[in-house]
Amino acid sequence: MRTVRSRFRLRSAALATALGAGLLLAPLPARPAAAASTLTNTGFEADGTGTATPSGWSTYSAAGQNAASFTEAGGRGGGHRLSHWSSSAYKVETYQYLSGLADGTYTLSAWVRSGGGQNAAYLALRNCGSAEQRTDLPVTTSSWIRVVTSVKVVGGGCTVSVNSDAKAGNWLNVDDLTFTPGSTGLTVKGVDLSALKKNEDFGATYKNASGTAGDPVALLRGAGANYGRLKVWVNPADGYNTKAQVLATAKRVKAQGMKLLVDFHYSDVWADPGAQSKPAAWAGHSYAQLRTDVYDHTYDVLNALKAQGTTADMVQIGNEINTGMLWPEGSTSNWTQLAGLLNSGISAAKAVSPSTQIALHLANGGDNALYRTWFDNAKAQGVSYDVIALSFYGYWHGALSSLQANLDDVSARYGKKVMVAETAYPFRLDSEDAHENIIDLSSELVSGYPASPSGQAAWLRDVMNVVEAVPGGRGLGVVYWEPAWTAVAGNGWDPTDPSSGNAWENQALFDYDSRLLPAAGWFAHR
Repeated sequence: MRTVRSRFRLRSAALATALGAGLLLAPLPARPAAAASTLTNTGFEADGTGTATPSGWSTYSAAGQNAASFTEAGGRGGGHRLSHWSSSAYKVETYQYLSGLADGTYTLSAWVRSGGGQNAAYLALRNCGSAEQRTDLPVTTSSWIRVVTSVKVVGGGCTVSVNSDAKAGNWLNVDDLTFTPGSTGLTVKGVDLSALKKNEDFGATYKNASGTAGDPVALLRGAGANYGRLKVWVNPADGYNTKAQVLATAKRVKAQGMKLLVDFHYSDVWADPGAQSKPAAWAGHSYAQLRTDVYDHTYDVLNALKAQGTTADMVQIGNEINTGMLWPEGSTSNWTQLAGLLNSGISAAKAVSPSTQIALHLANGGDNALYRTWFDNAKAQGVSYDVIALSFYGYWHGALSSLQANLDDVSARYGKKVMVAETAYPFRLDSEDAHENIIDLSSELVSGYPASPSGQAAWLRDVMNVVEAVPGGRGLGVVYWEPAWTAVAGNGWDPTDPSSGNAWENQALFDYDSRLLPAAGWFAHR
């Protein structure tokens, strides 16, 4: 990117205009006289390199900085792209007005890249007869990412707009836009509240952004969350995340009008790709008995939820089961047995509630080879499910572009809805308690996303944008992991050790003063 930027600096030095700080984009000038009903020059191929106002498009800057918008070589699909860049701070808009549209809902799709750092960098649909809709550009310096936004058109017109409010040297690329009938949005905007009951029992309190105390479930619901996720352990040492505790928190989730996702770990402790230990009560059981154990345990918890009027809307059969579950019998080294265990849990869930959605959940959400191998085996073994669920933590699992490629591929390959069942990001690096945080060094962060309230908000926003852009409406949604697990003495990582600390409080959605953080506001977005 630097080479292209340097070439443009040399070519356009005489055209660059400094922008005074603090100016906002002014209203658009009069609409072009000749507006079409379809987007034109969507790949910016009509003009070659160095055109400030591409054919079919208009450029506007209140400070006369049209030169900050230009076409250049290096398109995603063709030879050229639209870029915004200047050697000084700038605000510019590249737009195209459409007229003669049939009223209805339309979706804008575009492939984008951005170096980040702007005050604002986004696509917008405005002047459409309804509320303006925006999608911010993620930080992705090399790989292209597809983003979408949809709007209701009333009155036959709509403006498609690319916007930058940028500091000196900030840049973005846009290419291969489409504007077609249809809508986007996310069905699941969830929060994992598994640690909440124990946190409150040990003294945790929660506040809204203004500092007024409140029920954390209600605060998150008020911010737009519509799903609560609760993990289930079989017989943990601390007595939490059992059936009794899940039943209590499920009542609170449902009382807020939220849906319920139940996450079965089939263990007494954390289950993840590196640890899938059997519950102590099942330790000596044969494979045949384990299948019965899975069925009975799953049915017992879900039937109790149903009996109290809080039927699970979705169920995970296993947690991050990259390597299987209930080792060694349910390891991926024996797919026939793993499939038998999975099908036992699925059968139990469907016996309680046929409408409950079944999710199978792996970690490493950017690893397409893993997902293809795993779900090819699941298909070959006749495992029946509804949703492919992924964990995606950018500091461990790769670039957002890798997440998008995997979501796109597996949703199409298996004809399933997909969702990010776990993600999170730090709003600071230091610890509130004495326990070292999992992410506590700037070198561990995702490039372009600082450990700050705004960086955390941008991360959640951009993960949601990637899931929303999955083709065919197969992107179901995103769950933020443990937003209410703040630093409280007694509620640490290890259920067998009451003195263990919390390594997660800097990734919660409540700050060290227990106030709700800005990231939570993105749950209300579409």
